[in-house]
Order: sequence, then structure tokens, then C-alpha cells
Amino acid sequence: MRELRALEPDFWRAPSAHNTQPWTLTYAGDEAAVGWDPARALPISDPTGRDLRLSLGAFVECCLIVCADAGLGVAFRPDPGPQRVGFLYAAGRPYETPFTTADVRARGVNRGEYHAGRLPEELAATLEGTRRLPCRDLADLLHAADLHQFGDREVTRELRDWLRLTRRHRRYLLDGLSDRALALTRAQTLGLRASLALYPALRRLGLPRALAGASRGLLDYDGDVLVLVGPADGEVETGRLLMRHWLRLSALGYTTHPLSQIIDCAPTRRELAARLGVADPRTLLHVARVGRPKTAAAPSARLRT
Repeated sequence: MRELRALEPDFWRAPSAHNTQPWTLTYAGDEAAVGWDPARALPISDPTGRDLRLSLGAFVECCLIVCADAGLGVAFRPDPGPQRVGFLYAAGRPYETPFTTADVRARGVNRGEYHAGRLPEELAATLEGTRRLPCRDLADLLHAADLHQFGDREVTRELRDWLRLTRRHRRYLLDGLSDRALALTRAQTLGLRASLALYPALRRLGLPRALAGASRGLLDYDGDVLVLVGPADGEVETGRLLMRHWLRLSALGYTTHPLSQIIDCAPTRRELAARLGVADPRTLLHVARVGRPKTAAAPSARLRT
């Protein structure tokens, strides 16, 4: 377990909604409980805990990959409990995986512009559990979901709590969504800061529509959006699968940009399920555009460095 502790900075490279990094490791004997900090959950925008459990699954996968690359025999045992999803424990052999710590470090989200182009059919076919749609086919749903998100006072407040739009923010280098991670220009950053500061006064004057309009052209190109479909009660394991998908894509030069607001909004979630021919909208677990970015993204901040 002492060796495990030394690897924590790379465990923390796992993805999480709003870069909250909610996971915790509690060591006892020859195992460590994988849990979460309630203060780093998103009770307003993620009321069911879907994104939380996906993040914890991705964290577990990162832990196993990094430990395997270090030659440590570590396995994961699901064991849900109060603020816990399971345990990492000493195993007889390292986890079998094609990925390495370098892959974990290289993976990242890119919210900037992507080159036009669809994923090769043979690559898309390897991404288990995913459905693929052209970007333009989801532009209307993204706009509707953004309008819903920015129109909700509490959801917007929670988002604002995790934004780091100035380097003077005391947590700029620790967590949350920075201006650099969001790929914002200086003018866009200043505009967003002013808009959110005046949100209560401007909400009735159409501010949500203006904020939602900022992403109207995001999907207006020839590209792909991936929708991950899985059991609604298996999100931790699905999070592990999602992490493997992202690492596979990253190794081939692709990045992703989560657009899960589409499934956070009930009407757009139902409409997306109908377009995909999915009977139960609850099984839509993650949405992201994928492609080759035009410019490299700034790495997101991390609590463990």
C-alpha cells in the first residue's frame, strides 16, 4: 500500500464532470477503499450520481493501469457501501491491460475546434457499447440542452462554483474548469465572467439564450458524436469501459469533448433515445464529440501533482 500511495498523482489523471476529482482512497491493511467526497459531488446537475459513478469507474481503471505499469499486483473488488464503490487490494499478478501510465498522462479533453472527418469504421466498431452519430445531427439537441442548463438558476450556480476564469482564483491550479481548459479567448472569458456575475439580473432579459447560443456552431462540421449506452445500474463498470475507450482513442491521436448536458436534460435525453432506437433513456450514460483537434489543449488542473 505504501507503493500504491506513491502512484496517486497518476491515479488523479482520471476524468470527472466539472473536473471535481471526487474520488478518495482510504487505506487499511492490504487494501484501499475507493470512495468519494460529498463536497466534490454535483447534487444539482448530477442528481442521480450517474457522472459521479462513471468518474469513479474511470478512476478505478486508471489505478489498475498505473499499478500494472509499475509491476504491482492490484485488483478491484466492487463492494458498494456508504460513500464507497469498492476496494483495491493486493493481487497475485498485475492487471492485464494494453495501456500504460504514459497513456494515462497523455489522455485529455479538448474543447477547441476539431478537424473535419469521421472515425474510421473499423475503429468505431471496437468501441463497445457506443453509438455513433454525425455531429450536425445533434446540433439542435445540444442547443436545447444548453438553453435548459443556463435557464436553471441552481444548475448555473453549481457550474459557476467550479469555474476558474481568472488565474487569481485560489483554486486555479487545483481543480475545476479553467479558462484554458475551456479553450476560451480572453474576450470570451471576460464576457462569461461578467455574464455569470450579473446572472440574477440578466436571466429574465435573455441571458440563458445568449449563453446557449455560444455553442450553436460547435457541432456544425463533419465529425462524430459518440453515445455510450449501458445498464443504468452498472455505471462504475461502464466508467471503466469509458476510460479504456478514451485511452484507445488518445493513442491514435483523437480527443473527446463531453456533451452530457444532452442527457442531463430530460426532453433532449428522450429525443436522443428515440433517434437511436433505445427503449430506455436511462441507459444513455455518456455523450461526447470525438475527433482530431486543431490545437493542443491545456492540461486540466489536479489536486495531486
